[in-house]
Amino acid sequence: MNGKYIQLTTCHLLVLLNLTLIAILGSWTHCLPANALLRQHYETANLARYHAQDSIKDSDGHTWQVLLFPKDYHANMRYYLRLVGFPGIESFLHPQSLEIITNQGQTFTVADAYQELAPAPNVGQYELTEIIPQLIYQKSLKLVVTLKTNRDLSLKIPRDVITEWRLLTQELELKQ
Repeated sequence: MNGKYIQLTTCHLLVLLNLTLIAILGSWTHCLPANALLRQHYETANLARYHAQDSIKDSDGHTWQVLLFPKDYHANMRYYLRLVGFPGIESFLHPQSLEIITNQGQTFTVADAYQELAPAPNVGQYELTEIIPQLIYQKSLKLVVTLKTNRDLSLKIPRDVITEWRLLTQELELKQ
């Protein structure tokens, strides 16, 4: 009886050990949602610039850089959203407007800032100055733009990224 008990206990321990290893390895490979990060860089020795930059996957699994940044830190501050896809994989069709859909179903359409010449085919940029106050308190957003391949790029912007955008705008308002 003792031999079977020891054999059964050893078997249970091995199963428990395997399940623990699977759980640990699974947690390392689990994809987490986009994490917001407020960044600061210096254009000159005395001029700090701020921007929000996040990596977000589209419905096809392609990763996009999503950047919100201000231009002209004085009274005429403008906010821009830049979308950057992997070079050679995706290309924007310029000029092409961006649709922004809130979690409440409200739709905003913003013009392509690169009407004539983009720095690269995989870069799109849109001015959000007029609507940024309405966006930074949403729970989520969906960005939709038609690419050169006639495929609709759809990016879901989660709450933590929107919170980062709000922190960026608040930080810059304090610095004015």
